[in-house]
Amino acid sequence: MKRIISLFALIMLYNFNVNAQNNNAFAIQATIENGVIEGNYDTKTGIQTYFGVPFAKPPIGELRWKAPQALENWKGVKETKKFGPRPMQKLIWGDMNSRSNGVSEDCLYLNVWTPAKRNTKDLPVLVYFYGGGNVAGDGSEPRYDGESMAKKGIVVVTCNYRLNVFGNFAHPELSAETSYKGSGNYGYFDQIAALKWVQKNIAQFGGDPKKVTIAGESAGSISVSYQMASPLTKGLIAGAIGESGAGINPTMAPVTLAEAEKEGLTFAKNAGVPTLKQLRALSSRDVYEIYDESKRFGFPVVLDGYFLPKTLPQIFNAKEQAQVPLLLGWNSAEIPGQAFMFGMPYTTENFITRVKKEYPNDADEVLKLYPHSSEKEVELSATALASDRFISYSTWKWFDLHRNNSSQPVYRYLYSKLRPALVDNSLASGLAGGTVKKDANTPEPPKAVGAPHACEIEYCMGNLHLIKDYAWTPDDYKVSETMLNYFANFIKTGNPNGAKLPEWTAAKAGDTNPPVMIIDTESRTEKTQNDARYLFLDKAYGNK
Repeated sequence: MKRIISLFALIMLYNFNVNAQNNNAFAIQATIENGVIEGNYDTKTGIQTYFGVPFAKPPIGELRWKAPQALENWKGVKETKKFGPRPMQKLIWGDMNSRSNGVSEDCLYLNVWTPAKRNTKDLPVLVYFYGGGNVAGDGSEPRYDGESMAKKGIVVVTCNYRLNVFGNFAHPELSAETSYKGSGNYGYFDQIAALKWVQKNIAQFGGDPKKVTIAGESAGSISVSYQMASPLTKGLIAGAIGESGAGINPTMAPVTLAEAEKEGLTFAKNAGVPTLKQLRALSSRDVYEIYDESKRFGFPVVLDGYFLPKTLPQIFNAKEQAQVPLLLGWNSAEIPGQAFMFGMPYTTENFITRVKKEYPNDADEVLKLYPHSSEKEVELSATALASDRFISYSTWKWFDLHRNNSSQPVYRYLYSKLRPALVDNSLASGLAGGTVKKDANTPEPPKAVGAPHACEIEYCMGNLHLIKDYAWTPDDYKVSETMLNYFANFIKTGNPNGAKLPEWTAAKAGDTNPPVMIIDTESRTEKTQNDARYLFLDKAYGNK
């Protein structure tokens, strides 16, 4: 009997492996600028995929901390059926479930999903930049998967870009190497290289290089704001989508070149490798460990006079940004209120104490803007203030700058759908929008008062079915279909509106009470209720 059971188990295992390999696909080839690549054509979905397509030379050896260099042509057929290596990093957040082929400095690869048939042309294109604070993330993550968006008639591209010390490190000797005498921002140059690759090659996948929308969440959204502002992207983008984040004080705002070079030189000296020659001679492991031991959270974006000649407010106020339609927004509870309360209970007295400490000269005004008469009101206001200071205000400022300095339409949302319960009770929700493993020290999370940072990604990209952590309900799939259709319509036409969707009104310049789309189980456009908060913070942060 045992032998029969064992034989049956072997047969089942064999059938499982055969079925796992039979993914309904046949090989398909495309000829791009540098040679022929081979991907997969899925006969079940109709979507063709090319994963791990190189778009620049590996930034290794003497190319470490240089702008990405043009690829050399290859002979024969390059197989592009697996995701390439992700950039050097730690997976520091529980929601980052990479499908990449390892970790490497050799990371400049992109991925393409296309619905194009053999005679299809001029499809709109989405290029999506991942989040992760410019220290982690990659284009292979399931939540960024392009298949659902491709089924809407869009060619989707995700691209890797260098991170942390490999992506934003500045140094006087690095600046001396460049024609513009600046350094840093290498991850942003990688994104531009990917956009240039799209211009040259996307027609081979049925895409229209004149219809390229860039999008991203968190650090990816911040990337979109910077790429809109950079003079180096002129003519490369036709639309922009930002989900929670813009490179505006206090959210990953740029520093001067002198400050960035000083930080980089101090980092190198502390590591005992002050010269560029010594730094480039280090192995990937050495650089990775030196950075890890430093306990730094990345390096700042740099006003390098080339990629970024001025701050975003200066560029937008001068109307020098890309004049394209913009869709952007943030989530209703980006970060827990305890990020403002510093562990103090949610009492009126404690909230007043914290506000007076943070805003000694404006406490009365802040207390009027953030109600605090009960414990629940304090929790909501602490959450709102923490979220505003973290990322909501900077995104609002981007919204305000573009609608007042462009004739292009600007659409604003507030994502408000509460997440369902976790499937696995051994997990807890993490700060970056995903999950972390519980241990004895994991506190019981408070009941959600809104939608946390990053939780909307799998909704807007139509990827709930790929994220197994949460017990998705029909309401979740309803919200996802709504948000996916809004995004798809915007990518196609520059306007999110379409049949059967609640009307989303664009914001007008100078409107003191602009409309905002509340994305929830029952989505609706409302007049904003709390922009006075952002006007105060605008004054407090001095972003003119």
